[in-house]
Amino acid sequence: MANLLSRHLSLYCLIMVMMLGAAGASIAADESTVIRLSEPVEQTADAETFGAALNESVPAVALKDIAVDGGRHVGQSIRVTARVAEVCRKKGCFFVAQDGDSVVRISFKDYGFFVPTDISGKTVTIVGEVVAREVTTDEAEHYAEDLGAAESPVAPGNVYEIVATSVRVPRG
Repeated sequence: MANLLSRHLSLYCLIMVMMLGAAGASIAADESTVIRLSEPVEQTADAETFGAALNESVPAVALKDIAVDGGRHVGQSIRVTARVAEVCRKKGCFFVAQDGDSVVRISFKDYGFFVPTDISGKTVTIVGEVVAREVTTDEAEHYAEDLGAAESPVAPGNVYEIVATSVRVPRG
């Protein structure tokens, strides 16, 4: 009888370990799932472009200039190359671009396209319009939640953002 009980207990433990392992694998798979709600409008061997075709003739501006003194660029179309610090994990509906200590939130014109959720760390090229706006505490908290961050990299208050019409993302 003790031998039978020991076998059942061993079988029960084995089943529990397998169930926990399957649950852990499922959770890990969910975290690594890439969401791509928009198809690229241009593709090359090296990059994908989302939104509209990227206009290389738009004047280039450093992200730091937008973060520090974006007022002189408000309403202008600009081209920026910067590293993606964080992407909205829910659907890629915005991201935070970073150059050194400078961060700028990037949204998409008319909510008309999205970027893949796995582009964090990549250096992208953005074409868009600089806007000035006030970010509320609730918005900053919402951004943090969508980024999966403890706190928002975009602080409440007056900020400059880029409303992108094009985002070119390198492959790989």
